Amino acid sequence: MAEGTIQQHPLAGQQGPLAGWDKPELDLSTADWQSGSEGRGDVEIAFVEGFIAMRNAGRPESPSLIFTPAEWGAFVHGARSGEFDLT
Repeated sequence: MAEGTIQQHPLAGQQGPLAGWDKPELDLSTADWQSGSEGRGDVEIAFVEGFIAMRNAGRPESPSLIFTPAEWGAFVHGARSGEFDLT
């Protein structure tokens, strides 16, 4: 897979729980990646063409997750409220 491309899920476009799975193929090769933890974190984000991309800072060549603004807002809200705490 070329850097900055996102593969479409094999079931995308079908009706049911995966409806809306399609994400654009964004060119992330020139994205301005930012770390939320002053460079000490494992995750970086970039704002590209109205979407939010998130990648593993330790493996930047690995695929990125792409969020719509609404999805990103829900993720950030959940993280701030402790929804993802594993302790």
